[in-house]
Amino acid sequence: MKKFTSVAEAFDWWLKNIYPALPAERKKGKLTNAWRNYTFKRGISEAKMIEILKEFGEVYVKTEVLFKPK
Repeated sequence: MKKFTSVAEAFDWWLKNIYPALPAERKKGKLTNAWRNYTFKRGISEAKMIEILKEFGEVYVKTEVLFKPK
């Protein structure tokens, strides 16, 4: 299992390591749109990234917020 510091970092890894190996017929539609939106910084939501990552494996997202009162 790979560990990332953000959803965007995990999605970036997926785009560079998994996406290129997919067959051409699989790269149509939402995957191509997601690749284009992320690559050309047109905007892609974290929810959409997670949705796509879940199609190819298990995804666990843990948010940690630390607050220290004054």
